[in-house]
Amino acid sequence: MSAHTLTTPGLMKRSMVLGFVCFLLVPLAALQAGDSPQTSAKPNIVVILADDFGVGDIQAHYPQNKIPTPHLDRLVRQGRSFTDAHTSSAVCSPTRYGLLTGRYNWRTRLQEWVLAAYEPPLIAADRPTLPGFLRQHGYHTACVGKWHLGWEWPGPQPSRMMEKANGQAFLPWDFTQSITGGPTDRGFDYYFGVDVPNFPPFTYIENDRVVTLPSEKFQPDPSEGVVLPGQFAGAPAAPEWRLQDILPELTRRAVRYVHDRAKEQQPFFLYFSLTSPHEPIVPTEDFQGKSGIAPIADFVMQTDWSAGQVVEAIDNAGLAENTIIVFTADNGHSHYTGWQQLVAAGHHPSGPYRGHKGDIWEGGHRVPLVVRWPGHIEAGTSSEQLVCLTDLFATCAEVVGAEPPASGAEDSLSFLPALLGKPNSDGRSTLVSHSNFGEFAYRDGPWKLVFRMSGRNLAESRGKPTVAEFYRLDTDVGEVTDLAARHPEVVERMANDLRTLIDRGTSRPGQKSANDTVVRFEATQTERWAPARQEAN
Repeated sequence: MSAHTLTTPGLMKRSMVLGFVCFLLVPLAALQAGDSPQTSAKPNIVVILADDFGVGDIQAHYPQNKIPTPHLDRLVRQGRSFTDAHTSSAVCSPTRYGLLTGRYNWRTRLQEWVLAAYEPPLIAADRPTLPGFLRQHGYHTACVGKWHLGWEWPGPQPSRMMEKANGQAFLPWDFTQSITGGPTDRGFDYYFGVDVPNFPPFTYIENDRVVTLPSEKFQPDPSEGVVLPGQFAGAPAAPEWRLQDILPELTRRAVRYVHDRAKEQQPFFLYFSLTSPHEPIVPTEDFQGKSGIAPIADFVMQTDWSAGQVVEAIDNAGLAENTIIVFTADNGHSHYTGWQQLVAAGHHPSGPYRGHKGDIWEGGHRVPLVVRWPGHIEAGTSSEQLVCLTDLFATCAEVVGAEPPASGAEDSLSFLPALLGKPNSDGRSTLVSHSNFGEFAYRDGPWKLVFRMSGRNLAESRGKPTVAEFYRLDTDVGEVTDLAARHPEVVERMANDLRTLIDRGTSRPGQKSANDTVVRFEATQTERWAPARQEAN
């Protein structure tokens, strides 16, 4: 796939000699921190996943937009940007599942929305994960930040899949016991973070235990910000819990992890899962009012700062030349945290694309994707290669010289050739997208076939046939003109192709697999949690 030079200035590609000199000349900051550069042949891999960060929110990609993002702009100048990158879902938990397993989220029983408070793990105990795979190939693995993929919470009742949203939020739970089924049971050596910043329990979790017992009752403080989780007033919270402290603390922990691992010879994988700019919108005092637009814009700026701190830690520790940095997001920008204020100020979080977080339209699942790997990836370039975040699994496998697991990573296709500026003939050419409401879309080249729900809302649509709409993205990025009536033969062919891909249980050639439930796109699902396959009709 050809690479295109960005309008922002690019850094010159470093030679192997310069890389060796930089390796020897350890930055002063690293020496002061007591770090020593690694000598591992395998590169470190750092994935920074922003939460509700729109495809238009990096200013270097859309210079006409209004929120400054100097740290990410610098990363763009140093790496390669993918202009056709997507999440597997337009919302949080499903995308995280896809990233860590290399499998489309809708192949699980969860057919809409996200995991609610205290629901069980979405990743099955026997499913291969990216961190577990990398650990098998010599990596130390860590997750810092938001998990939102479920746990087995101890208490008088088990964690359950419930149709009622957050129906377990105020049940009693035993926070003195270890919590199983989380990151350290799904391939990570270390974890520190929060389950969800706006869900209970309001406390940090380290590995498989809460750091501070949530012995108080949560009370939202309006002075902290906006879009606060008021519906959870009275839920368990650590004493003196402050929502504003979450992002700075997670950033400190991620930076510390980088410097700690720089002293070791073992390569590492860091999944830095940010809690911003997702609600609660709680920029710290240093960022309040900094954008001159709205609190959500301030929080986007603080998100840029947080990602920048981790990139700077890698550079200061002398790890830049041997570290792959990936910055991306879990879905499009949220429409309920200040969207209208941003648009009024001339900032368009979805760029030219239709929709926002939750939508089946491009603005719901098209996200920024910037990758830096000095000496390997040409700086200041872009690629039009179609990418899904499920593809990170196979790409990392190719980086370490291994095949993805035969019994996992069903929807992961390596884009390493495109990263390196080479033809990517075996790369992704089709994509399945999924909305907050369980709607499907199927992409094949420039064509996008959407199966939207027929009613005004999900309740009115359940069990009813979906409505097919057809768009050509290379001439209609805004998905304005429905071409379904003009191309019925293409619509039928693509619908059959989607049905085949779903029923095969995998996107990978030659692999055999199965979905966890019966998956349908011709009608809107009747339940959030579909029956397990052996129970389904």
